[in-house]
Amino acid sequence: MSHRFADVPDDQQLTKPLRSDLTAVTYQRFAVDVVSGDDAGARATSEGEELSIGTARGNGLVLTDRSVSRHHCIITATADGFRIKDLDSTNGVKLGGFKVEAAFLKTGASFKLGRTKLRFAALDEHVSEPVSPEEAFGGVLGRSAAMRRIFAVLPRVAATDTTVLVEGETGTGKTLLASAIHDASPRRDGPFMVVDCGAVTGSLIESHLFGNARGAFTGATEARDGAFVAATGGTVLLDEVGELPLELQPKLLRVLEERVVTPLGTTRQVPIDVRVIAATNRDLREEVNRGRFRADLFYRLHVVRLRVPPLRERPDDVEVLARHFWSECAPGRALPDDLLTTWRQLRWSGNVRELRAAVDRAILLGGLEEARGEDRGPASYDPNLSFRALKEQIVERFERDYLGRLFEDNDRNISQTARAARMDRNHLRELLRKHGVL
Repeated sequence: MSHRFADVPDDQQLTKPLRSDLTAVTYQRFAVDVVSGDDAGARATSEGEELSIGTARGNGLVLTDRSVSRHHCIITATADGFRIKDLDSTNGVKLGGFKVEAAFLKTGASFKLGRTKLRFAALDEHVSEPVSPEEAFGGVLGRSAAMRRIFAVLPRVAATDTTVLVEGETGTGKTLLASAIHDASPRRDGPFMVVDCGAVTGSLIESHLFGNARGAFTGATEARDGAFVAATGGTVLLDEVGELPLELQPKLLRVLEERVVTPLGTTRQVPIDVRVIAATNRDLREEVNRGRFRADLFYRLHVVRLRVPPLRERPDDVEVLARHFWSECAPGRALPDDLLTTWRQLRWSGNVRELRAAVDRAILLGGLEEARGEDRGPASYDPNLSFRALKEQIVERFERDYLGRLFEDNDRNISQTARAARMDRNHLRELLRKHGVL
């Protein structure tokens, strides 16, 4: 992202750390000072929306304290204030003597990471990032400043072969964004291949990526090219790369660094000519801290990072997306104003995918309740389903609706939600991921 520093006149000083208008997104800068510990005297100042702190290279503030995790925490300038968030570090973030997963900071606030004490300060300086005047990039739509900020950098990103990491919750449109980058790139005439790293496991995912010889494993009745060879001249999207098995990650790293693949069951090395885009609904920094994702692979993928914000953070996009989906499915029919009013007020935990489903329901079924996806009862009788299958549907719907709403009511804080639901935090995390809420 390119930044420009702005001198804001006294009568236009920001009342919030983040502000947006038709031309730019403007952030209030902040600084973090190391008060005591191995790195006492060190200082880092934000250059944009976020400042990361940890021992790994690439952080905005790099510490040497061994009780600090590689990617320990981040501080983000938001419309609601400066928010510090623990990245599932080993020793946590302590604020006021208590461990916190996330909290808002005021100037002068002190916090501890391991044995290191730090102090936060908001500055009377601001940094701006330009936004695109366009409300679309390829097939990706967005009127909000958050999306047009992404659109502003995409032409430069698309023009190169740089590896891109696209982050965002399930249903935000990461695959569509990756496809738009491919379509705007010099590789547009080549294949665009998607490999879902979470859909297949073991030797099958290795075969999907790198190819295999005949007889390389049970069921390999013929030789096949993997995605990296089949997409020659084009782009490979590693979807949900955070799900890639740990034992396969060194092989992927080697492919990205050496630009050759070795198909399963062979010793020959095949050169590749592809661009790589990776997508994930997880924060890979947290996965590195948990030991579930290799740090070296993370650095190799994290060349250009694009975060697609959830729909609840960009309510301005609800109308433009709803009208687009409606015109696709029901050309010539007007979108009812009461539906649009209702949709603007919803949180959309399933993001754009959920909105698209709501539009489809409204067109097919009609009526406000159906359009919102509200349940009229515990379940519908279906003689084609067994007792067990129908029961599973009811339980899944209950889990998704109850936990999704409870998660939102508790500001998407897992610990708070677990306490409110009186359930184990790890089990809650698994269910939220299962239903695409996390």
